[in-house]
Amino acid sequence: MSRLCTLCSALVTRVLPLIVLAVSWRSGIVNPVSVHAQANERDLYVSVLDAAGAPVKGLTASDFIVREDGVQREVLRARPATQPMTIALILDNTQAATTTINDLRNALKTFVNRMAAAHDIALIAFGDRPTVITEYTRDAALLQKGIGRIFAQPGSGSYLLEALIDTARGLRKREAERPVIVLVTTEGPEFSNQHYDMVLEPLRDSGAALHALVLTLTATPPMTDEARNRNVVLDRGTSLTGGRRDNLLSSLALRTKLEELARELSNQYVVTYGRPQALIPPEKIEVRATQPGLTARGTPVMPRKRP
Repeated sequence: MSRLCTLCSALVTRVLPLIVLAVSWRSGIVNPVSVHAQANERDLYVSVLDAAGAPVKGLTASDFIVREDGVQREVLRARPATQPMTIALILDNTQAATTTINDLRNALKTFVNRMAAAHDIALIAFGDRPTVITEYTRDAALLQKGIGRIFAQPGSGSYLLEALIDTARGLRKREAERPVIVLVTTEGPEFSNQHYDMVLEPLRDSGAALHALVLTLTATPPMTDEARNRNVVLDRGTSLTGGRRDNLLSSLALRTKLEELARELSNQYVVTYGRPQALIPPEKIEVRATQPGLTARGTPVMPRKRP
């Protein structure tokens, strides 16, 4: 009998901690170290603009709210983004852009002079077919020489969607740390035979923010399937990647808008937040500023391959 009591006592001693652990887990009493180990960090490149469209400086983690598929995440840090950008300038040199070329060149010269010293920039045109005018470089003189070679192609149409696909795939192949696509286009006839999904997918996979400056110089062209796909890409591509779309009534506005964009890109934040490891990747990531009157847009930072 004494031996049986001793055996029961030993069994209770071993089982009781397991019961307590199970109750504690169900009651939500979990070691904070274990929770931290099951969360990982994600980054966003974030632009914050005031009501006048000027970048807002000096913000901290408490000034941001991040949600994934509607679920709020904890913002851990916010700091100025200093990583060099890889900027693809995709430019309209079709016949429809003939009257805009001089203004485009002047605007590009200002943009390049401001950004080229610290960032890799390429010039790409899409009249007749996507064509690289100048490969990615930080050499401002080389870029200025490329700008001088931008001419409207007589009789040419737009292959904008092909240019976006090629550029996005190229950025992904380069594993660009902070990719940006800046598009300048008219609303001339589109000849790309691509459904918008075929463009949005590589754009998303590249991790690039798409910024589109659309010159609405003429009457609205007929809404063909090609034009419809282009419009969907310009709308969804900019909003889903944390970029912006500006419709311009005159090519004279290009210089001002590109200067605004250069200031915005030069004053972005890296916002770091926590995401539980167990969740599948979210379909929608949103960021906003807590202060009223401020507009925030965020681009998820793509994980880089480990060597």
